Amino acid sequence: MAEALDSNYARAGYHARQSWGRRPALLLIDFAMAYFDENAPLFGGENCQAALDHAVRLAPAARAAGVPVIFTEVKYQPGGADGGAFYAKVPALSCFDAGKDTQKLATGLAVEEGDILVTKQYPSAFFGTSLAATLKWLNIDTLLLAGVTTSGCVRATCIDSISYGFVTLVVEDAVGDRAEEPHAANLFDMSAKYADLLSTEAAIEYMQQTQKNHDKEE
Repeated sequence: MAEALDSNYARAGYHARQSWGRRPALLLIDFAMAYFDENAPLFGGENCQAALDHAVRLAPAARAAGVPVIFTEVKYQPGGADGGAFYAKVPALSCFDAGKDTQKLATGLAVEEGDILVTKQYPSAFFGTSLAATLKWLNIDTLLLAGVTTSGCVRATCIDSISYGFVTLVVEDAVGDRAEEPHAANLFDMSAKYADLLSTEAAIEYMQQTQKNHDKEE
């Protein structure tokens, strides 16, 4: 008889909790209008909207706690000459052509003074970008992930984040997908192997606590 999933994963030691660091950054992944425009082919529905609603709370909380806020955007030359095989595989990526409204940041979020914007062409926020070097320069040891979609760019970024040596945390109510099944499956897998899951409330509390610790050290 096949072994139950929970006991199989427990035997392997999956879902072990990490020691969270003292210098986190908040990474807001691809909150573009393409996922919130009902007429766009990438429209994500209620799950993505819920993620955005929580991200709108996370960003100012991070700034207030002195935690770096980093946005990612997908942007292509019109026609996707810089999009390679990814752009050819997914025609809907034309939503991210420069100049289109669907490429712009979703309503409710804004890149403010002091924030960082990373432009990418592929799923991971690390691939082909300066993100890893920027985080190392800022002495970041822990990366909080929020964004869309859970099964796509969030997951790809999560795997690269831990691969680069960052303690990786996924804010599970601040990531979203167009269907519950890939959303839940990918959260489960990221929790098992690559990241800890936490709520928006817990993420805010963690960021506030790191600020208190820094204040005590000064």
